[in-house]
Amino acid sequence: MASTQLTKKRVPASRSTVAMKYAMAVSGLIMVGYLILHMYGNLKVFGGQEAFDTYAHHLRTFGEPMLPYEGLLWIVRVALLASVLVHAWAAITLWRRNKKAAGYSGGKRYHSSKGATGVQRSYASFTLRWGGVIILVFIVYHLLHLTANVISPGGASDSPYQRTVNGFEIWWVVLSYTIAVLAVGFHLWHGIWSALTTLGQNYSKTRLASRLTPLAWFVSAVITIGFLLPPWAILLGITG
Repeated sequence: MASTQLTKKRVPASRSTVAMKYAMAVSGLIMVGYLILHMYGNLKVFGGQEAFDTYAHHLRTFGEPMLPYEGLLWIVRVALLASVLVHAWAAITLWRRNKKAAGYSGGKRYHSSKGATGVQRSYASFTLRWGGVIILVFIVYHLLHLTANVISPGGASDSPYQRTVNGFEIWWVVLSYTIAVLAVGFHLWHGIWSALTTLGQNYSKTRLASRLTPLAWFVSAVITIGFLLPPWAILLGITG
């Protein structure tokens, strides 16, 4: 009588594919919430220098004396950094598992014409990985420019409003910003739908039939347009 012995190591529940998807979904939604708040702050630029700089100042003094100077900002930064790291780690882990399961061998994989228009097939889903890379690179540049004041295209300034205006008066800064924001939009388009589906909010067999699809379109469009309004308004001389 032949017998077989299981040799595969059992993956801990915390590292299972389901756990990875949940971690990716929750961390992604945390970042969506941050983007909405950040977009609101960016739109303060239309109120002029005093309104924008006052808003930036209050972010740093919020909660004093219970919180230290910039205490709230550091809480947000740590939470956001943790979300980014968890999101990236889960994404890379799932991509590697999917690559292995799909039959990649020596850089090649099997080809099939089936499922060409499956539930998760969209332009946004195809660009999700590289869009994430573009976003990560841009975040580093964005922090060095408008937060740390290390990079100063257009001229350095102690005024957050003036730094923003100085940078967005340069066409290539606005162009790079636009590319990054569009990458964010495509990322959100697929990511919001996928995250809510993972969390059990989708009951449709196809993406088009899902009630989450219009929500994903709406949120991604609002965030994309909201982030692009200030730089293009400054570049075109409408404000700033």
